[in-house]
Amino acid sequence: MDLGNGRVSCASVELKVYAKTRRIRAYIRWSDNGKYPTKYVGEVDGRTRRQNLIQAWTLVCDKQLLRRPAEPSNSWASTPAVRSVMRANRGKDTRPELALRSAIRAHGLHYRVDMQPLPDIRRRADVVFVGPRVAVFCDGCYWHGCPEHYRPAQRNSDFWSSKIAGNKMRDRETDRLLIDAGWQVIRVWEHDNLEAAAGEIANAVRARR
Repeated sequence: MDLGNGRVSCASVELKVYAKTRRIRAYIRWSDNGKYPTKYVGEVDGRTRRQNLIQAWTLVCDKQLLRRPAEPSNSWASTPAVRSVMRANRGKDTRPELALRSAIRAHGLHYRVDMQPLPDIRRRADVVFVGPRVAVFCDGCYWHGCPEHYRPAQRNSDFWSSKIAGNKMRDRETDRLLIDAGWQVIRVWEHDNLEAAAGEIANAVRARR
């Protein structure tokens, strides 16, 4: 975001759902001397948060609200909006992960977060119960190839298909390594009923104690 007088600030997109209408409005937000102004950019209507973020960044780019550096010619992203979303994609503490952890805490269980269950193998689980040896993964539908909701990318399809296939192979290998080491693996999709999933996790943990 160009603040004038040679000053710039990194900007982010914020989505707000209005309870009365259920419409989703997108705002651009930036930092300026300790304050965080916002500017309305438009409504979005995607089926997923990722689609809504892409729509919002597209509106931002169309309105020329940002001063953007040139994208490299070999960029894997099909548009600047897609690149912004991918760069901002969290590796941990996603909204489904936070909701699942909250639901697990409601069962009175304590756990570790974002931990390697096997010290010698660089694979991290989202929620780990060390004593009972239960490892929980909260998988995003797109990145882990959900059979219900995953839709192949329309652009750069070879790149993304290969990446998602690699993620699925890594997931299967991780499960095998943990099971062979005596762990129970529980995978929860982001679209699952997280309250019900937390109940199943609680039952598994208590059964292995």
